[in-house]
Amino acid sequence: MNFFEFVQKIIRNFFIIFASIIMMITLLRQMFYPDMAFDLKSIYIIIAFSFLSALTGFILYSPNDLSEKKMRIRIIIHFFTLEILLIVLGSAINLVTDPLGVIFLALQIAVIYIIVRLLSWQNDKKDAKKINEKLKLIKKDFGE
Repeated sequence: MNFFEFVQKIIRNFFIIFASIIMMITLLRQMFYPDMAFDLKSIYIIIAFSFLSALTGFILYSPNDLSEKKMRIRIIIHFFTLEILLIVLGSAINLVTDPLGVIFLALQIAVIYIIVRLLSWQNDKKDAKKINEKLKLIKKDFGE
């Protein structure tokens, strides 16, 4: 994957992360705090968290193809970096103030991470299928 495609993927992931956070918070607020509304400060915090989350995607970038083992190691490093970064940031801005809040935030991060990884995997699978179809056409054109 070239750098430009990777930047596009980071931008797409930002929007997926942002939308996932909004949906998750909306759902949780409907269950636990139905009268609570989003204020502008909350939206800015969600944008910042989404942006930082997307930027940590550079841990996954490599201009060369990586083995499956190396990519899995990078995914694990990326996940734990993301968890630590966002929990520390959440603690610094008093978003989480007790151990239960930290656990709840960590679970939210994990769920959103899984959603983003699944959507990225689906997109990559679709791209691979298109590439394979084009390769079959090229192979057919050359008479094999």
